[in-house]
Amino acid sequence: MLSAPKISSTDSELVGRVAAGDHAAYTAVYNRYGGLLYVHAWRKLNNREAAKDLVQELFTSLWVNRGSLRPDIVLPNYLYAAVRYKIIKYFARKKRETAYLDTLKEVAEYDGVMPDHAVREQELQRLIEQEVGQLPPKMRTVFQMSRQQYLSHREIAEGLDISEATVKKQVNNALKVLRVKLGTLLVMLSIVLH
Repeated sequence: MLSAPKISSTDSELVGRVAAGDHAAYTAVYNRYGGLLYVHAWRKLNNREAAKDLVQELFTSLWVNRGSLRPDIVLPNYLYAAVRYKIIKYFARKKRETAYLDTLKEVAEYDGVMPDHAVREQELQRLIEQEVGQLPPKMRTVFQMSRQQYLSHREIAEGLDISEATVKKQVNNALKVLRVKLGTLLVMLSIVLH
């Protein structure tokens, strides 16, 4: 059984112990950085509850993915990059929610009748989402961050701790797969809806 980490334990020691499944080390990391990350998130979001939820998600993710922690990471940099990525995701989600509500309002004001092009557009969007959902998990995550959250390759690379070249390759591969799959679907959709 592992002993409780000392208050003076280095970040590197704590990362190694967290990676090994040491919950006391995980708690020590939370106690050391949780408050700082919360203040950082709160300043960016200007929403206490959202900041609290964001930091909680971050630490939950840290524990769930502890096996993939590299012993050479610089813990504060890693945690701040992760919280920055979650803040970006938060704003992107808010932007999508606002756009969605605006669309709903427009549709409601249109007397409940959708023109033919709107039906085709909705069906195409549904098909695209379905095909994106079938991409391999890592490719799907990178593609969604690029095309749905409008993040740059650098922001994605920092958020996922991978190289920009890997991000570019994943996006290009996703586009190739989608072009092949959606090319046939678009032809079928135009036949069905005409």
